Amino acid sequence: MHKIENKNACIIGAGLVGSLWAVYLSKAGYKVSVFERRKDMRKQSISAGKSINLALSYRGWNALEKVGISAQIKEIAIPMYGRTMHHKDCTSTYQPYGNDNQAIYSVSRGELNAKLMDIAEENLQTNIYFEQECTKVDTVKGIAYFRNVQTGEETEFHSNLIFGADGAFSAARYSSMQKLDRFDFSQKYIADGYREILLPANEDGSPKLATETLHIWPRERFMLIALPNFDGSFTCTLFMPFENHTHCFSKLTSKEKVETFFKEVFPDFFEMMPHIAEAWEQHPLASLAIIRCFPWTHGKLALMGDAAHATVPFFGQGMNAGFEDCSTLWDLMQEPNGSIEEVFSKYQELRKPNTDAMQELSLQNYIVMRDKVADPNFLLLQRVERRINKLFPDKYFPLYSMVSFTNIPYHTALEKGNEQEQRVKEWIEKYRITQSHNDQEIDTILGSIEELNSL
Repeated sequence: MHKIENKNACIIGAGLVGSLWAVYLSKAGYKVSVFERRKDMRKQSISAGKSINLALSYRGWNALEKVGISAQIKEIAIPMYGRTMHHKDCTSTYQPYGNDNQAIYSVSRGELNAKLMDIAEENLQTNIYFEQECTKVDTVKGIAYFRNVQTGEETEFHSNLIFGADGAFSAARYSSMQKLDRFDFSQKYIADGYREILLPANEDGSPKLATETLHIWPRERFMLIALPNFDGSFTCTLFMPFENHTHCFSKLTSKEKVETFFKEVFPDFFEMMPHIAEAWEQHPLASLAIIRCFPWTHGKLALMGDAAHATVPFFGQGMNAGFEDCSTLWDLMQEPNGSIEEVFSKYQELRKPNTDAMQELSLQNYIVMRDKVADPNFLLLQRVERRINKLFPDKYFPLYSMVSFTNIPYHTALEKGNEQEQRVKEWIEKYRITQSHNDQEIDTILGSIEELNSL
């Protein structure tokens, strides 16, 4: 590991990535000081439906495992082995995510964040300071400046290293990096927003939906999703255009219109939650943006997580990519004799193309979730890809599996996944594979394809 005397580090932001990175740094012997603008969330009630539930997958688990805390996090995570599509005629179909019970895990953002802060503070060398707003960072001298949001008192903190993990609208990035010459920055909002809905459990505490699956109500241009919580409730999110569509948020201006919308478009959901109109305003309408920037590092400061690469949530990779920032940076810091400048340089060179690809994958998967999962041709494509993966488990991975169940670089997964999809479409057409074929028949056809056998 690189050598630093009197090792101390400043982390701006005590969110998911900042808290996990505090765990990493404390295990490396750093005295860690974390500064958070918000109040301590652990002293407030955490609602299951307060924010979009997260989907922990392989990259996130790998980062947690590297610091030995994956077992603690699994206690608050619910496995989802596939997606259940709810159609407008109230029928449903199920599609597994992979083979051999591969799963992604539903976890409450608030509960996960609180747990990571608790684990970080178990090390007496780690302190989290709340209600401290970052006002400026001197990246050369290693000084971060803060203002107490309650008292207005201003302080400065000197450290060897500073990490900006304070989210999409990062004050660390804005106050320092965005002032630099030739700093590239873009912020692009998509046309759709989201509103959350908490589907409560039945009166006896039992869930109204199956808990081992992610639920999707795909409606081509928009969709509703639901992820399970431990109390039997589901955190549901409606993603839909703000305006300029037959169905859009700007048209849902009264309780009567909300009720009519759900009755017509999501009839089975309305049956489970007939008082949806009463709960409609409980969570605000919010927007979704993709943020890109470069460089991520300057002097003693490095950006991590959403501060460097905020994305839309449609592949469930925002948090997983942020956690992978932690594990990647950690691996680089283990290399002997490397200066921190070299570590930071390698970190951004490795991560930037991958997080750009992750953002593209997120946008691409929105189309899959809201539209293609109800398309018989797409479902056949997915089925054939799973059979190929079953036959050639070490040589062929569908795109979803590459992203969610491996640490194959995102940019490789994007490029390879799109190429594979085109080839599989050609094989389906050439060999006349249909949904009427059983798995054994599909396997026999696939086994005769020379290109597959020579993988």
